Amino acid sequence: MRLTALFPFLAWFKLVTKESIKADLMAGLTGAVIVLPQGVAFATIAGLPPEYGLYTAMVTPIVAALFGSSFHLVSGPTTAISIVVFSSISHHAVPGSPEFLSLALTLTFLAGVYQLAFGLARLGALVNFVSHTVVIGFTAGAAILIVTSQMKHISGIYVPKGETFLHSWVDLFKGLDSLNIYLLMIALATLFTALLVKKLMPKLPNLLFGMVVGSVIAMFLQDYTTGIKLVGEIPAHLPPFSMPDISLSSLKMLAPEAFAVALLGLIEAVSISRSVATRSNQRINPNQEFIGQGMSNIFGSFFSSYAGSGSFTRTGVNFEAGAKTPLSAIFAAMALMIIVLLIAPLTAYLPVAAMGGIILLVAYNLIDFHHISQILTFSKSESAILLTTFFATLFLELEFAIYLGVLLSLVLFLAKTSTPRIPTLSIDDMPDRGSRKLINISKKPLKQCPQIKFIRIDMSIYFGSINHIQKRIARIADSERVYNIVIIGSGINFIDLAGAEALVAENNRLKKQNGGLYFVGLKSSVYEFAAKSCFIKHIGNDHFFDSKSLAIHSIYKRLDKTICATCNALIFKECQL
Repeated sequence: MRLTALFPFLAWFKLVTKESIKADLMAGLTGAVIVLPQGVAFATIAGLPPEYGLYTAMVTPIVAALFGSSFHLVSGPTTAISIVVFSSISHHAVPGSPEFLSLALTLTFLAGVYQLAFGLARLGALVNFVSHTVVIGFTAGAAILIVTSQMKHISGIYVPKGETFLHSWVDLFKGLDSLNIYLLMIALATLFTALLVKKLMPKLPNLLFGMVVGSVIAMFLQDYTTGIKLVGEIPAHLPPFSMPDISLSSLKMLAPEAFAVALLGLIEAVSISRSVATRSNQRINPNQEFIGQGMSNIFGSFFSSYAGSGSFTRTGVNFEAGAKTPLSAIFAAMALMIIVLLIAPLTAYLPVAAMGGIILLVAYNLIDFHHISQILTFSKSESAILLTTFFATLFLELEFAIYLGVLLSLVLFLAKTSTPRIPTLSIDDMPDRGSRKLINISKKPLKQCPQIKFIRIDMSIYFGSINHIQKRIARIADSERVYNIVIIGSGINFIDLAGAEALVAENNRLKKQNGGLYFVGLKSSVYEFAAKSCFIKHIGNDHFFDSKSLAIHSIYKRLDKTICATCNALIFKECQL
């Protein structure tokens, strides 16, 4: 058991058969063909030479497959991570320069360290508290930024480096008179070819076909313009050894940006692996996924790879292609190595404008129109997260946009949990069924005891919710003059120290009025904490009951009998005696 915890691939190695190897090999070959144009495009978005995207697609998937938990997740370069890498490093170095490359590797190493630390600290559950709307809003904003960054390549209009989103579009509109129609034709031809292949022959690598058509058209148009720039030949070799700059000054400089990359990568990887797991009936271990992503980035930074994460496109294709085990991702990486060694020289004929057309399509596919429409239609709080993250991505620093979206989703989550439902209950005597149950008085008008109030708390009692709970208890005591309050605890998931202290204070206040707080049906885990934290000791062991009948029988003895003598409710059996 301990060995599989250290080396999780030992667990799924047992599932490998001849049939699964055949299925994984076919899925891997499909994935390799798909990632070839994507890797080049993503590296371009990140401000890195094209081969770095391919190196990332060779190294990252292997390590992530060996040390992750998902059978189908395929890691590697992604659009969202690529644009954050560009945004983070371009503040410190010129894109494409040796210093830029070195800092990109350092950023990758540091992001991997963060992710590995999160996994070892068992913080995988934290992803549950970050709304996926953050990723949807961020990627939609990133898509607009990506389109903006490529407009100069497909139009030939000069846009100075480092321009903001708005300034870039101002420069583009001012320079419309210098539009290079030939570059635009190459980009559009590439784009429409990719779309047409996708529609007519969805199983074929449409991006690759688009690149080929764009390159052929560029060859015919090169006699009419001198503005056609080529991507250049990609080195035909495997990922070379590299060394990130792990000096204290570089680590300190990139620590905030690396944290944003790590966070975004983890949210992407876990959310993608979970979405596929629901279709494959597999259980995902978020902590192990954190470890897998962290190790893949750390290892990749020493083999010329930049930060990667789970890819929704390649993971989906991997699953649809019939992959059975993580070997499919490993086969895809190995197949890509062979392909690059064979066809790398052909990239010398790939025009930058054609690459721009491919990137436009990639950016468009980033925008999740379906979920955006649902969010804006049905949820105001999620809409606030979506729009805030989207506009922050466009107009603020990208890493800050991620932090802002995550922070807002956490704030809204805390706001929801800080106001738990506290319905009032009363006895519903149903002689025809021979039962007496506590039900919500909002569902059925019922008589209530003037000296005992039954309430149910439907969430946890913690520092965020205790103020709301205290106000509810105070309203019962001060407005309704009921000082014996019974809390039905079956819906309480946990009580923290702040919540326990506040409840003790409320019980003491009610005691002064000859009342108190009473608890019925607490979960065993909650009761165990209450005992360990001396919560039971401070309130009194006689205030905790396993059933409502025992609670009523005990509390009834403490009631003011003069009030009982004139009461018309008579809802308890004890009232009839």
